[in-house]
This record gives sequence, structure tokens and C-alpha cells, in this order.
Amino acid sequence: MNFSIRKAKKEDANAILTLIKELAVFEKEPEAVVVTVEDIERDGFGNQPLFQVLVAETNYEIVGMALFYYRYSTWKGKTIHLEDLIVKNNMRKQNIGSALYDAVLKQAYKEKVRRVEWVVLDWNTPARNFYIKSGAKILSDWETVQMDEEGLKKYIQNNQ
Repeated sequence: MNFSIRKAKKEDANAILTLIKELAVFEKEPEAVVVTVEDIERDGFGNQPLFQVLVAETNYEIVGMALFYYRYSTWKGKTIHLEDLIVKNNMRKQNIGSALYDAVLKQAYKEKVRRVEWVVLDWNTPARNFYIKSGAKILSDWETVQMDEEGLKKYIQNNQ
């Protein structure tokens, strides 16, 4: 399988959203995606991009992506958060995901980033095994904490 990895362009926003929706189906939350093409164009390709995307392309079709952004750790300094790594279902087992993963890690190394982090679902055994085999550690003593829109709204209303 011939494919290439490149930095995404604004014109790729629709393909990026399609991949995001495919991942949501895989993660059993298809209704959770509320982001739009316009959001992706503005937030990823505007004057102050909030994220970067690397895409995998074959025959002029985007078949995978890695979306990440920079964070700052009070302990480590500059870090990268890999938000999503997605390969179209029919294109898996072609080393596309590995190539995207490799590209993100190479960028982090080149930029002297001190940590790359991401989350993985506890039931996604193939991904977990891949990450462990690559040398990544899955932390068992840290839990992800989130507050959604409704939680934010209630918090603000109750604390004014």
C-alpha cells in the first residue's frame, strides 16, 4: 500500500470531520460529535491554530489522520497531546496508523517535547497493545476528569 503523510490543509477539513465521525462510531458515541467543518477550518487553520493535523493520503484520498496540540506541563514544560489518531476502517492493517503515530513522535522529538500523551479506551485492546509495544506506558493511577457543556452551565449558574 502506497500512502504519504503530510500536514493537513484547510481544504482537508471535510475529510477530517468524516474521520472524526468514523472514530465516534467506532467508540460507540456517534451522536457525540458536534464539531463542524467550519469549526475545524477556524480552529485548526485560522490565524492562531488550536491544533495541528497530519493526514495519511493514498490516491488523493485522505484515509487517516493524527490531530494533536501543544500543552504545557508545570513539571515537564512543553508537551504534545495526541487527541485522536484515526484510520478509516477499510484501510486498517496497512501500517497507516503506525506511520501517523511515528510522524507525531518524530515531530515531538525534533521539537524537544518532553512528553507526548493521549488517552485510550480500556476496551481497545489492539491499540493498548500497540502503544505498550512501542514503549508507551498506560497509567493506571491517573483518571481522566471532564466537565461537559451542561456541567459548565450548571456550575456557572450555581456559582454566580
